[in-house]
Amino acid sequence: MIETEDAERHRAKMVKRKAVQDAEVAEKQIEKGLLIVHTGPGKGKSTAAFGLLVRMIGHGRQTGVVQFIKGAWSTGERAVLERFSDLVTWHTMGEGFTWDTQDRARDVAAAGRAWDKAQELMHRPGMALVVLDELNIALRYDYLPEAEVIAGLMARPAGVHVVVTGRNARPALIEAADLVTEMTAVKHHFAQGVKAQQGIEF
Repeated sequence: MIETEDAERHRAKMVKRKAVQDAEVAEKQIEKGLLIVHTGPGKGKSTAAFGLLVRMIGHGRQTGVVQFIKGAWSTGERAVLERFSDLVTWHTMGEGFTWDTQDRARDVAAAGRAWDKAQELMHRPGMALVVLDELNIALRYDYLPEAEVIAGLMARPAGVHVVVTGRNARPALIEAADLVTEMTAVKHHFAQGVKAQQGIEF
């Protein structure tokens, strides 16, 4: 009897919860391209962005990637996504992190070329989603003019989704974004001396 009463209470609770949820979903009528920011000190910002890209590919939509900082590393995500070359346009434009290049002029020039490519992709007919990987880093180091970048992001066609990744997102970008997720560092194996591993970090 007690189990039956518990089950009935749970069922009634879920009926009410479903009604509230259905009403909330029904009232959302706006459809638009989103500006999404993945930031914070935790691991997973780019990984989450590529997950969205895979989801968009699953719907047969056109996608693009511009990597602002990372050099021409061999990564698992790039290897698999290049198999969908009809739906993914991939551009690795960086030359590595600033401590690798040690040449600010080169970094600024590379970021400028990457931003030009990003604008091209955002305005390409049929483009659904563009991932701007590590754009936050380029902005943090002032490789690109913040106001110009934000204006360019806001001037993209209305239906285009953009995901910006990288630590230390600028407050102005956070303000402009529709969705901001901060990855929090709780625990990381790197601190225990574990090196970057295939399939986990790259």
